[in-house]
Amino acid sequence: MSSKISGVDTRTGPVGSGRAVERVRDATSGGRTESGATSSGADVHITGTAVQLADLEQQVKDMPAVDEARVAAISSALAEGRYQIQPEKIADRLMQIEQALAPLGEKEQ
Repeated sequence: MSSKISGVDTRTGPVGSGRAVERVRDATSGGRTESGATSSGADVHITGTAVQLADLEQQVKDMPAVDEARVAAISSALAEGRYQIQPEKIADRLMQIEQALAPLGEKEQ
């Protein structure tokens, strides 16, 4: 299920991020226990980058999908007529997003 406001998908895949972090941390030790014995037959090597990505995934998952305080502040400003819409600023940000995402579209072709 995704939030209409943020577009954040809160579904988990086959391995939820909490379990993924633990599995990645376990895998970085090569599956070895404190005694040095291997807990499984296969050696798994996870890079430091993969561990960082798993930690970041958990941090993002722990963040609320919607900043309720910000939504309330903007709703109040809209209701009171204090919210100034700046079309130029919106257009500039949309162009920045488009330029940032352009390389991703090139990879699909």
